[in-house]
Amino acid sequence: MTHFPFDPARLTLQGKKGLVIGIANDQSIAYGCARAFHALGAELGITYYNEKAKQFVEPIAKELDATLFEPLNVLEEGQIDALFDKVAKDWGRLDFLLHSIAFAPRDDLHGRVVDCSKEGFLTAMDVSCYSFLRMAKLAEPLMPDGGTLFTMSYFGSQRVVDNYNIMGPVKAALEATSRYLAAELGPKGIRVLAISPGPLQTRAASGIANFDELLNKAAERAPARSLVGIDDVGIATAYLATDAARLITGNTVYIDGGYHIVD
Repeated sequence: MTHFPFDPARLTLQGKKGLVIGIANDQSIAYGCARAFHALGAELGITYYNEKAKQFVEPIAKELDATLFEPLNVLEEGQIDALFDKVAKDWGRLDFLLHSIAFAPRDDLHGRVVDCSKEGFLTAMDVSCYSFLRMAKLAEPLMPDGGTLFTMSYFGSQRVVDNYNIMGPVKAALEATSRYLAAELGPKGIRVLAISPGPLQTRAASGIANFDELLNKAAERAPARSLVGIDDVGIATAYLATDAARLITGNTVYIDGGYHIVD
């Protein structure tokens, strides 16, 4: 009998500690990922945006047995540093991080790219892209034995998608950032992946004009003839966090029923 050189025990997150950033409610992509991480045995830290959001996120943190539950508004000076100081103090290390936050001011998001204000563009880049870069820098010393950094993107980074507008260039920058981080941090065993789900009905997506049309188009044209759900994204992302995926890095991973391959 041929020996199969793989230990199925690597398909687990048991004993790993992961930080999940971006859960708004039980419809969030980040929640689908957190639920899958938890199912594979990970210990989780979860953040909430502000006191108003806390009431929706706290029950989720309890459901997932989160041992860290901290506020994080990346535009508030010092909050990112305070979060990672807390991780260092309470956990002493970090095995994976999920960055699932994005924002653009409403007028800039709904207007033409060419009309985007400088302030709106910089805000969108700060929240949606630079915050991931900053977190990667703070996570690096907490991953002496390697780890995985995830961020959430969308196909509008590669093709012009109606009404996605300024978020397209911002997500393109985010994907490029993830590739450069993968190259720089790879020698330390730190993997970096951009996850690109198909269109999903989430709170964040509700800010995009005519989003229902995009959902219908995806369901009709995706080779799988189906929309993805948050658990589809979560299960795939959780697998990528395991040691079984140790040589997968630098990719933009599409979880969209194949929608990105069709015209």
